Amino acid sequence: MPTYHIEMFEGRTHEQKKKLVAEITRVSVEVLGGSAESVNIIITDVKRDNWASGGRLWSEPRN
Repeated sequence: MPTYHIEMFEGRTHEQKKKLVAEITRVSVEVLGGSAESVNIIITDVKRDNWASGGRLWSEPRN
């Protein structure tokens, strides 16, 4: 079964992450078959200082 790697800005609550992994697991089992126990999800919280798009750090003000 799949292993999902999710990178997102830090700041989500435990409850938000819990709901996210439950839904990803549910859909994976629904679409791919198999058991929920075989779905792996790794969440990496990233500080805005460590993520950039378009040559600008996300910690910098945006227009």
